Amino acid sequence: MGSTGGTGGGGGFGGGTGGNGGNGHAGGAGGSGGTAGLLGSGGSGGTGGDGGNGGLGAGSGAKGNGGNGGDGGKGGDAQLIGNGGNGGNGGKGGTGLMPGINGTGGAGGSRGQISGNPGTPGQ
Repeated sequence: MGSTGGTGGGGGFGGGTGGNGGNGHAGGAGGSGGTAGLLGSGGSGGTGGDGGNGGLGAGSGAKGNGGNGGDGGKGGDAQLIGNGGNGGNGGKGGTGLMPGINGTGGAGGSRGQISGNPGTPGQ
């Protein structure tokens, strides 16, 4: 599966994007957004990686099935005044190769405290 995105650093840096999956493999999850400093806003969660399209060769995961999209990362939390970070969007599911099935999109990441927005699920 794709690699997981790194966590955002302190001071509200955004989380890393998850890696895309190879043939038939799931995308990696997005990294969590960094926690804000005392007054700043939390970092956005990273976007989940896309699932790989279905394949039939060696190393293709479940034969013919598309890989699932990675989940979006959680938004970083604010501490005193700033806004919580937005959750990352989920990755797209991979397209299945007949007779395989399509992968499902990843879930959107949860919002950070105090007032971020949740991420959008992948398609």
